[in-house]
Amino acid sequence: MNNQLDALMDRAVEFINEYDNIFICSHVQPDGDNIGSTLALYMAIKKKKENVKVVKTDEIPSDYLFLPNIQVFKEYSLDEQVDLFISLDSSDVERLGPGKELLKKAKKIINIDHHVTNNGFGDINIVLPSTSATGEIVYKFIKHMNAEIDKDIATCLYTAISTDTGRFMYSNTTYETHLIASELLKTGIDINNINIHLYQNRSMERTKLFLEAINNMDFHLDGKIGIAVVTQDMLSRNNAKLEDSEGIVSFIRDTSTIEVACLLKEISEKEIKVSLRSKQHVDVSKIALNFGGGGHIRAAGCTIYDTIDNAKKVVLDEILKCFR
Repeated sequence: MNNQLDALMDRAVEFINEYDNIFICSHVQPDGDNIGSTLALYMAIKKKKENVKVVKTDEIPSDYLFLPNIQVFKEYSLDEQVDLFISLDSSDVERLGPGKELLKKAKKIINIDHHVTNNGFGDINIVLPSTSATGEIVYKFIKHMNAEIDKDIATCLYTAISTDTGRFMYSNTTYETHLIASELLKTGIDINNINIHLYQNRSMERTKLFLEAINNMDFHLDGKIGIAVVTQDMLSRNNAKLEDSEGIVSFIRDTSTIEVACLLKEISEKEIKVSLRSKQHVDVSKIALNFGGGGHIRAAGCTIYDTIDNAKKVVLDEILKCFR
């Protein structure tokens, strides 16, 4: 596998050296792995090439505004010339949102991801489902480029890996994850500052939304399944944003009896984002795939174009099948 991975990375580096107009893009509803990986790779390539752009596909959650060079996320028109398009942390083209149109114009596509459901849409596909985060792959790729991992790059990569491993608690965390984290710490990053921004910075609005969602959650199968919703009414009532629902589904999963946790977020009247988490036995990526989504065995998601009540019913039916 190492020889094969080296060959893929060699080709990817050749593409970066060969092409001038380089666009880096990740998925809609950005998370820490998405944002941290994107910024780290941007800074690494920027050391070698001038014309590197980062595509903003969605609003950046406030938790990540502290990251170095966050201002490089921008929206671009379709008039742009795209030579090389690098997709990060996105299992398919649809997840790229407005970035999909820029990808269609690209001469070459590099696809870097760690989702088991990735459908290999790149000219080069560096997809490693065994890694904890796309940030881990980007770390290896930057080393392969022979670019220096300075404190700013390390801050972004640490954020990527820490958030996608649930602070190094999820089952996707390996010994290699810790080795990479230790290398990043050697650069002198301010780990206390990172942790305060990521984990000790919850707004009052987020706290109130969190409490309302948890107070109204449902349990099924003697507490093995927990489901909560976040509606537009709840957001208005608590003066909260959709990003403030971050952390609710993990909190549900952390209840002792829970095997599968589910959070349904109402984007609009007939667009519902579903987040799924499991603890030990259920592969939630299979549940998500039934609705055109994807992800990992223990963490996955999808979108259902229906009312929140109907979405809740069909998702619960699919979760229940996993226990039969």
